[in-house]
Amino acid sequence: MRAPTLNLLLIASLAGANILCASLAQAQTATPAPQTAEISPEAIKQREQELEAARAKQKSAEEAQAKLKSEIATLGQDRTQLNQQLIDTAANVRTVETKISDAEARLTALNGREQEMRTSLNSRRADIVEVLAALQRAGRRTPPALLVRPEDALQSLRTAMLLGAVVPELRGRAERLAGELGELVTLRKHIAAERDQLGADRDKVRNDQTRLAALVDERQRQQSAREKDLDAESSRAIALSRQVGDLQGLIAKMEQDLKSAAKAAEAANRAAATAGGKPTAAAFKDRSRTSPAIAFASAKGLLPLPVNGSKIRDFGGSDGSGGAQKGISLATRPGSQVTTPCDGWVVYSGPFRSYGQLLILNAGGGYHVLIAGMERISVNIGQFVLTGEPVAVMGSTSQVASILATNASQPVLYVEFRKDGTPIDPGPWWAANEGEKVRG
Repeated sequence: MRAPTLNLLLIASLAGANILCASLAQAQTATPAPQTAEISPEAIKQREQELEAARAKQKSAEEAQAKLKSEIATLGQDRTQLNQQLIDTAANVRTVETKISDAEARLTALNGREQEMRTSLNSRRADIVEVLAALQRAGRRTPPALLVRPEDALQSLRTAMLLGAVVPELRGRAERLAGELGELVTLRKHIAAERDQLGADRDKVRNDQTRLAALVDERQRQQSAREKDLDAESSRAIALSRQVGDLQGLIAKMEQDLKSAAKAAEAANRAAATAGGKPTAAAFKDRSRTSPAIAFASAKGLLPLPVNGSKIRDFGGSDGSGGAQKGISLATRPGSQVTTPCDGWVVYSGPFRSYGQLLILNAGGGYHVLIAGMERISVNIGQFVLTGEPVAVMGSTSQVASILATNASQPVLYVEFRKDGTPIDPGPWWAANEGEKVRG
């Protein structure tokens, strides 16, 4: 009876653990048992401690919020510092967004590899049982009652092999098995480290987004103080947008009939008339400027994409409805930050037909930049914005009708450049790498 009992014990221990923590995971996720009517003093004390910790956390958050408001109010007194903070914080948000996307991609690959190893080990469970049983007998050691982790099996293998009493064939099988288990242990450590870093990055981006929202609110508060009729202008802009059927008609209507847009277009024309020379880094460092640092035509190879994402449609390609794409389409993460690719004046901000939320910038020299598909825009008509300033946030799905049918589950940003009313290829303007991009 002893030998069958030993075999059953080994099989049960390997099957119960499955070398892969299946039983442990189930135990951790099992539905908790119903509580009894009486609550012990220890449970009451624990709940009081949890409540006190929650209160302390809330108080800390309120203090941090008050400190942030005070800091933003001080920054708001200096437009240059406010612009600097806006651009830097938006850049931080986009950098962490990229890190999060990269980490998620790495985790997907690591989890896939772990699943492959789990499947491989599980398919050879009988072989593992045989090797472990032989090694335990060779080492004259009682096998463990339960192996719940690959680390347990790995330790058993290493200990038994050190005895040097294993035949070459069995040693080879044991070493191969130990190698696989060791790789699985290392893989799990990598996954844990990636998850920890991902959690830290998500906390950081939430904090930066909170700060950015406060900075944007202060910027728009100042803009509202300067332009008393902003609400009326915005309402009139939306009403005018319903009277036209295409983007060129919208641009012309705004710059002709809307006071704020007309002022912005006039400022753009004046700036284009005086702009010249080659672009320099110093020109972009002046955060107090109220006109473009360089002429738009001279910015080729310098402009950053307005959002983190992957290009799914390029200029001149199919637009999905039988026509040619007049701009580019970028698939993004939900809630991604949108920043301006260039200096310019806002001549339209609001919904427009099948484009969802639409932002149009007059960059001077007959150039306009159109950005569509956001969920929320945070700048007003007539406002001058710097390269890299936060202007909008993406939603959770595509807002552009022509893209919605094929990419309904992912937000997509549409970007179009126009020269004297005609769509042009924006490709030459984008920076080839991070080091070439201009910031504000």
